[in-house]
Amino acid sequence: MVADLSSLAWILVGGLLMSLVAMVGALTLLLPPRRLQQMLLPLVSLAAGSLLGGALFHMLPEGMEAMPPRRGSLYIAGGFMTFLALEQFLQWHHSHRNTGQSGMSPHAAGRSRQPVAILILLGDALHNFIGGLGIASTFLMNPAAGVAAYVAAVAHEVPQELGDFAILVHSGWSARLALRWNLISALTFPLGAVLAWLISQSLSVAGLVLFACGNFLYIAASDLVPEIKAARSLRDAGLGFGWFSAGLLLMMALAR
Repeated sequence: MVADLSSLAWILVGGLLMSLVAMVGALTLLLPPRRLQQMLLPLVSLAAGSLLGGALFHMLPEGMEAMPPRRGSLYIAGGFMTFLALEQFLQWHHSHRNTGQSGMSPHAAGRSRQPVAILILLGDALHNFIGGLGIASTFLMNPAAGVAAYVAAVAHEVPQELGDFAILVHSGWSARLALRWNLISALTFPLGAVLAWLISQSLSVAGLVLFACGNFLYIAASDLVPEIKAARSLRDAGLGFGWFSAGLLLMMALAR
């Protein structure tokens, strides 16, 4: 297991770069809405395939090698159920679409959506923290598998941050405030990654890898695949399936 100071440096750099992905939300202000909507289906589909591939071809094999299958399955189930609980009890979910005003005045819409905006930030902070734990743990067990999981997470973060930023602005926040708080919530990723490194100094991190594997499976199956299936035309269905397959094949190609 890689657990020396050089691995900590890689984890810190990677974690901080992942946090900067939160700034991609600013694209919603620069791109025409129609162009942005055209980009979302390929991005979401690529993210779904990448997350599923990262879980199945990298995190699952690494974690299962280190413990009995039945015990490992419990960690996966725990990771899956954690995100289900987040959505059920916090009424928070990953957003990958822009929102409209739905007929309300901007002031009224912003006031009514303030609690939703705060829940999104809290949910993202927890999601990023768990992601940092799991991806850094995978890297510590197998650097190649950790890089693959990191790539999958980046693919997912781009459409998520675009959607979250749009919701925050729609809730009445200024673009600068939305970007600032998106970045703050993203900084929990390197915090989780450093915690994984500290844990690895005395304990196995295989359970964290499988817990994060359950997270990846849940996000891909529950949040992303339904958006691909919602395609309204045969062309969009083919586009979504193609990009999903590309993400899956990318993760297969990175597997060793």
